Amino acid sequence: MNPEPEAAATMPPDWLHIDSIDLDAQGIARRADGKVVFIDGALPGEWVSAQVTRRKNHWEAAALTALHTESHLRVAPRCPHFGLHQGACGGCKMQHLEPAAQIAIKQRALEDNLWHLGKVKPELILRPIEGPAWGYRYRARLSVRYVHKKGEVLIGFHERKSRYVADMRECPVLPAHVSGLLIPLRELIMGLQARETCPQIELAAGDEVTALVLRHLEPLCEGDREQLRAFGQRHGVQWWLQPKGPDTVHLLDEDGTQLSYALPEFGITMPFRPTDFTQVNPHINRVLVGRALRLLDAQRHERVIDWFCGLGNFTLPIATQAGQVLGVEGSAALVARARQNFESNQAVAPSGQALAAAKFVARNLFDMTTAQLVADGTADRWLVDPPREGAFALVKALAAIHQARIGAEDAEALPAGAEAWQPPRRIVYVSCNPATLARDAGLLVHQAGYRCSAAGVVNMFPHTAHVESMAVFDHGP
Repeated sequence: MNPEPEAAATMPPDWLHIDSIDLDAQGIARRADGKVVFIDGALPGEWVSAQVTRRKNHWEAAALTALHTESHLRVAPRCPHFGLHQGACGGCKMQHLEPAAQIAIKQRALEDNLWHLGKVKPELILRPIEGPAWGYRYRARLSVRYVHKKGEVLIGFHERKSRYVADMRECPVLPAHVSGLLIPLRELIMGLQARETCPQIELAAGDEVTALVLRHLEPLCEGDREQLRAFGQRHGVQWWLQPKGPDTVHLLDEDGTQLSYALPEFGITMPFRPTDFTQVNPHINRVLVGRALRLLDAQRHERVIDWFCGLGNFTLPIATQAGQVLGVEGSAALVARARQNFESNQAVAPSGQALAAAKFVARNLFDMTTAQLVADGTADRWLVDPPREGAFALVKALAAIHQARIGAEDAEALPAGAEAWQPPRRIVYVSCNPATLARDAGLLVHQAGYRCSAAGVVNMFPHTAHVESMAVFDHGP
């Protein structure tokens, strides 16, 4: 979005024109000498003044000091804690940017990563998956700090570019009933004897139950426990306690209820613990699972492997369509939970709609070998949903078998049974990191015999720089 020469000529020389914006919501301008300037809070098309805060040979970082012309993309932030001011919350980066432009930035980031890092260009760009922009965040980790000088407790996300806790009194990206708890929670923690040794509250909301996990560094006295119980009853929340690591998390009191979320399109209900990985945005997750399964297009006579299966978020819906499903996950505890989820849903499945045979195994997927890949057997289709690190070892093993078959590598190095093993005809890859997706896509396309049939973004985290995406890879020409 370069300025018209006539317009640029009439502007004061110290004004900067914003040509574009990066994923961190920094406006990008160029000085007359070609040096790039990154300016927090500036949007494409705007003329601004800015104060340099950091200088390098080829670029500068600057703070916005004056906005002279306003972009048509600029909107009023909904949250009073969002902004560039001192103490502003750092939980969101893009509330000042209209939603369609936010998605466009993420789409561009996905395509740029695929091309520049993987040299991959999708044949089709999928329509973005999007949903409500507010009240979507059903999981959050909130910092807690007792501030001696103020004599009060702060609960919230960190301030922008700071380790200090923002003075949050509401949060529109949290569900309304959770946002409404921020001030009561401050009052609760302030009244605890343990207020100085409770550094964190983790939120996990299901369809019907909301859980709060209190991290406490010292044992809680009975008086503090009673205050937690009273708060839970008054506000309808379930308290969990975490005295040490994640494996120490336990219910304050058993109340007969459990966290769960539904995938109604598939008749699936997924119980979970507050420390389990589940998607932050339940609405988007339902749409994502539906699209992933339509793209996977598994048939009743086919076998599917769900790599990084977790609790079975994709595995169980796949079992409503495929003939056989294998779920593979690195955590033995999660594998056991996924198996339990499968069995509980199998038990209540309507007559004639039983889930397909499913097996779950624990394996270190970051140390995958060709021998392990062959041992897991041929599958017609794969669903891959890795963490931010991606699925490099898995994809590398797949590529090694392909390279040996076409003579680019030593076929004798392949494990027994590799001759009969066949690669999946289709892979649906769900990613939370476009850089590692691009790296893995490059291997699939250039070394494993696949083409990238489609890719698109999933706006799981509106107003943030987080890019969730999915891509489809088909084997052969």
